[in-house]
Amino acid sequence: MLNTPRRLAFFLPNTFTALNMACGFFSIILGWKGEFYQASMILVLGAIFDSVDGRVARMTGTQSAFGEQFDSISDVVSFGVAPAFLVYNKFFNDLGRIGLITSFIFLLCGALRLARFNANIDKVSSEYFQGLPIPSGALAMVGLTLFSSVVPEIMDFRPLIIGYVLFYSFLMISNIPFNSFKKSEWVRKHKKRVLFIIFSIIILTFLYEEIMIGGVILVYVLGSLAYFFKNKGAMEDMFNWKSEHDDDDHVD
Repeated sequence: MLNTPRRLAFFLPNTFTALNMACGFFSIILGWKGEFYQASMILVLGAIFDSVDGRVARMTGTQSAFGEQFDSISDVVSFGVAPAFLVYNKFFNDLGRIGLITSFIFLLCGALRLARFNANIDKVSSEYFQGLPIPSGALAMVGLTLFSSVVPEIMDFRPLIIGYVLFYSFLMISNIPFNSFKKSEWVRKHKKRVLFIIFSIIILTFLYEEIMIGGVILVYVLGSLAYFFKNKGAMEDMFNWKSEHDDDDHVD
């Protein structure tokens, strides 16, 4: 019989993963009812659960192939289907095929991003993400939805909204490196400053969530793009893992 504490340790991270999936499911239901603020905020809660499950698994030493696959399936629901459904219902439901295709492209790119991550999980450095992580893409859609609640005039600029959704969609399947800050030398040297920045962002997000959520993601994306293009020569081959044997193994 398995040790009960050990069984609970394996159960705990998967519980957070299931809660993340539940947030995605309820966001879809709320978005279908037109309750866009609630649908957006429950996805933020899902992102919090998603950030916890992996850490809990590492802390308890319960990482597993099952947990990785379950996490990816959960992410497709919470950060692929749910935000695509959210932006479609909020911005595109009267645009016909254009709205459907734009929303689907976000979902497709998110699913491809997760599939690529799983395929390359042993190759990608933990220091950088290969393309924009899908939770960040989902939070960008949440930020757009929340921003429209305080600036409803944005609904008059539908082509701009389509461009925004496609921009984040293609960032997810790009080869642009996005810093995870897990091994950042600057973070290590300025821990107090980093803590101050984190707490300031959390406080401001509680006060001005309609602006802060999308704003923080936008700053992260623009900063990552600026760093990449500034150091393009040193970073453009970061995710090129083609070996000498690839051509030998190819069969026409």
